[in-house]
Amino acid sequence: MPKKILIVDDSAAIRQSISFILQQEGYETLEATDGLEALKVLESGPTLDLIITDVNMPNLDGIGFIKKARELTPFKFTPILVLTTESQGSKMNEGKEAGATGWIVKPFNADKLLGIVKKVAE
Repeated sequence: MPKKILIVDDSAAIRQSISFILQQEGYETLEATDGLEALKVLESGPTLDLIITDVNMPNLDGIGFIKKARELTPFKFTPILVLTTESQGSKMNEGKEAGATGWIVKPFNADKLLGIVKKVAE
């Protein structure tokens, strides 16, 4: 069974590039445009091996989404990586407190992304 990864980002270009990189490596991907849409995906009941979410999004941001995802029993321990351009410690601490597993700082390259994904999803 291929590992299934949810990608949450309000940028279609970012979602598509991450999906493309992951699919080339045999991962299955789902996409959502913001935290609210991502919660609907989670509530539809897929089994996920990893969630990758942006921080700054409309409707429900990444930190809010992580908090809500952690309240859902099936996703309590699913690894969640935060995709961010922000290297400020305060956002990272906020993410960690919300339940984030780790960070990917934009811009990233395919090797870096895959290295982190393999570490947390395998």
